[in-house]
Amino acid sequence: MSINQPLDSLSDMAVFARVVEAGSFSAAARQLGITPSAVSRQVARLEGALRVRLLERTTRKLKLTDGGAAAYSRCQSMVSAAREVWALSDTHTGEPTGMVRMSMPKAVGRQLVHPLVLSFLQKYPQVDVQLLITDRVVDLFQDPIDLALRVTGTPPPGLAGRPLAPLPHIVCASPQYLAAHGHPAHPRDLEQHACIYLGEDERDRHWRFERGADVATVAVRGRYVANHSEVRLEAALHHLGIASLPGFAARAALQSGALVQVLHDWDHKTAYAGMAWLLYPPNRFLPAKLRVWIDHLVQGFEHVV
Repeated sequence: MSINQPLDSLSDMAVFARVVEAGSFSAAARQLGITPSAVSRQVARLEGALRVRLLERTTRKLKLTDGGAAAYSRCQSMVSAAREVWALSDTHTGEPTGMVRMSMPKAVGRQLVHPLVLSFLQKYPQVDVQLLITDRVVDLFQDPIDLALRVTGTPPPGLAGRPLAPLPHIVCASPQYLAAHGHPAHPRDLEQHACIYLGEDERDRHWRFERGADVATVAVRGRYVANHSEVRLEAALHHLGIASLPGFAARAALQSGALVQVLHDWDHKTAYAGMAWLLYPPNRFLPAKLRVWIDHLVQGFEHVV
């Protein structure tokens, strides 16, 4: 193999990675501004150079072969490294420019981060923002993501991070529901109430509470189960029961009196409550675009939480 052959194939590797991410040759071609046939030729050329079939082509979709999956992981890392090289110009000039890519849980992204984006885009016209709003844990070393916001009591090892704000969960209900069914005085009383819970896992219906040294876990039940905080909020507003909600999701309803917090002297412990952390690989320099985005989020969370 020629010493220059890997370098000669860099463009083909980048195109291959884009095909996998886009899901088709035509979609990748549109994103790259070239023809589908040109994309197909570059992928075929890479397969010929590697002597490995990378993609199984069908009329309906593309499927990675085992060799293709291994190659894609490395090509993706190469593209990410190339983005970091280009971002060096941003570091040296200090002028924020380029794309910021960040993942976050759905409720946090929709209700806390999204409202902060408009003012950021207005303040930094050379910076674009891409939000990946998903409850899936994104791999910061493999996925093309700069930052991740995760709600956790303990940040994962191997990542640098900055705490944003505590995001507790509470239980609450409408005054009408409580007038009809009574106020629970102890977590055990929830067994006699209709409860609106997440329901993604059997553990979601086992609500845990702590008050000093006291710990209580109660198996709740109810006629409505929903894995979206805004849906559970609306159900509580329609007097369907006592809901488990992120504090930020219920804040406006609590302030208006449309909902009332119950068991306020107990801490409601869930897997979805904790500190909101901004996380990124520790060996990654922070170009100006990321520094100003992080500062904007820190300032914004002081007011939205």
